[in-house]
Amino acid sequence: NMYKEDSRNMIEENWNSSDSSAFTHTNTTSAILITAYSVAFAGGGIGSITMSFVLVKMNTLSVTTTAIINLVIVHSLLLFTVPFRLHYYVNKKWVFRMTFCKIVSAMVHIHMYLTFLFYVITLVIRWLIFFQWKDKVEFYRKLHAIAASTAVWVFVMVFVVPVLCFEYGRSGSYNETICFKFHRELQQESVKALNYAIIVAVACITCILLGLQIFILAKVSRRLSTSLWSHQEFWAQVKNLIFICVIIICFLPYHLFRAYYIQHMSDFDQLESYNEVFLSLTALSCLDLLFFVLSGS
Repeated sequence: NMYKEDSRNMIEENWNSSDSSAFTHTNTTSAILITAYSVAFAGGGIGSITMSFVLVKMNTLSVTTTAIINLVIVHSLLLFTVPFRLHYYVNKKWVFRMTFCKIVSAMVHIHMYLTFLFYVITLVIRWLIFFQWKDKVEFYRKLHAIAASTAVWVFVMVFVVPVLCFEYGRSGSYNETICFKFHRELQQESVKALNYAIIVAVACITCILLGLQIFILAKVSRRLSTSLWSHQEFWAQVKNLIFICVIIICFLPYHLFRAYYIQHMSDFDQLESYNEVFLSLTALSCLDLLFFVLSGS
């Protein structure tokens, strides 16, 4: 017991010293973070603006179109916070309020999981059409599309945002000039359990999505063996892989590393910087809209 108590005190002292210390990222880590968020901001901004013009010209409001509209909104919300992150990484000092730091920090996570949700919804609807359970999934009134989207956003605003605002960064005091260092929250067993549950859920859903898409591609390949490369249905299914590839490239690495980070975060300070780097990869999902526009999807 005495050994455990001493160990706990040493860990807390280390955290206290790291919290009170100056900017902790190395020059290399800072360069990676600045590059990742700059690319996300530039590409995501161009993609969101261009896609907005494309969507305005569309007459129908399918479920897929509605999901894309929501992606434009959620990407735009993240992109609004990115300049503040870049300002911090360049100047190595947080000059805004700590409350705003929490909002900017939380926005990356809200963006990641909402994007993931809209991807899953889009894929499921497209697969329903493929298996001919639905010929065409449309909202026959725009009000239905607005109501469905509003339901998702209301859930986020009522249940997710308040929890993040009131619980995020409550464990101990944090240096006002240092941002995005809320690792002490992970000491709580309930927070650890929630993180593990999310990691397992994301990993399992990703495997299911990939498995189903490979199964569908194999089925299409057998059916259209002679004219595979020239058939529109095959390329429609290949385009579904864009969503899954974004999840695998941008979201999955962060969650897999997160599991290791939770277990070993007290071992050495640099792990926190690695966690930030993996988190910055999730912002690159903003490039999806630019890719859709360029590929004519």
